[in-house]
Amino acid sequence: MKLTVAGCSGSYPGPHAACSCYLVEADGVRILLDLGNGALGSVQHHTDLADIDAVVLSHLHADHCLDLCGFYVYRNYHPEGRLPRMPVWGPAGTADRLARAYDIPGEPGLTEAFDFRTIDPGVFEIGPFRITAGHVNHPVESFGFRLEAGGSSLVYSGDTAESETLVHLATDSDLLLCEASFTDGRDTFPDVHLNGREAGEHAERAGTRRLVLTHIPPWTDGERNLDDARKAYSGPAELAVPGAVYEV
Repeated sequence: MKLTVAGCSGSYPGPHAACSCYLVEADGVRILLDLGNGALGSVQHHTDLADIDAVVLSHLHADHCLDLCGFYVYRNYHPEGRLPRMPVWGPAGTADRLARAYDIPGEPGLTEAFDFRTIDPGVFEIGPFRITAGHVNHPVESFGFRLEAGGSSLVYSGDTAESETLVHLATDSDLLLCEASFTDGRDTFPDVHLNGREAGEHAERAGTRRLVLTHIPPWTDGERNLDDARKAYSGPAELAVPGAVYEV
C-alpha cells in the first residue's frame, strides 16, 4: 500500500495544511480516508480527482467530511458529463448530513454522484483492500479502520480518545496513523481526543511497527506531542505533514 497525506490539520485547516484526508493506493485502486475542509484541493497535487475509486469517512464532523460537497460538484457537473456514481462509505446518516451541508433536498441529495453505503463494525472490501471498522471514543459515531492489502496493514484512528478498539485494530500492524490533538496536561476534555502521550501508549500496547501522529490543530505544538509519544512508544514515530508518502 501507498499512503499519501493530503490533509492532516486537526479540527480546522492550518496555514500550511488542510484538514484530514489520506490517499491510499494498492493495485491501481485509490481511496480517500476522510475528506475534510480544504482537502479537495490538496488531493489534486497527488492524483486526478476522476481517478478516485471510493471515499471512506471515519465520522461526520466537518473537518473529516465537508469537502465531499465540492467533490459532488466535480463529479455531477463535470464538463465532459456526469461521472459514474462513486461509493462513499460512512456512518449512518451520511447522505442526509451532506445534503444538508450542500443545502439541497435529501432526495435526491448527492446520490446522483455518490453511492452512499453505511459502515457498521466489521469487515468490508474495496478492490484489494480488506477494511476492518470499529467504533472508537468520540462524541459522535466515529470509526477507526484497519486496512489490509498485499500482506501489509495500515491503521487509521479517525478521531478518538482512549480506546481499546483502537489498540485491537492496531495490534501487530505495520503503521498506525493516529490522532494526537490534545496536549498532555493542557487539554482535559474527556472522551474527545488523544494527546501525544496517549497516542504513544496505544501504539506501544498494540505493537505497531511505526507511528505517525496526525490531526494536530494549528494551536498545538506538534513537536511537544511527538516528544511525549516517543517517551511512551519504543518504535519509530514522526509527525504527519502534507505531501508525506509512506510505502506500507
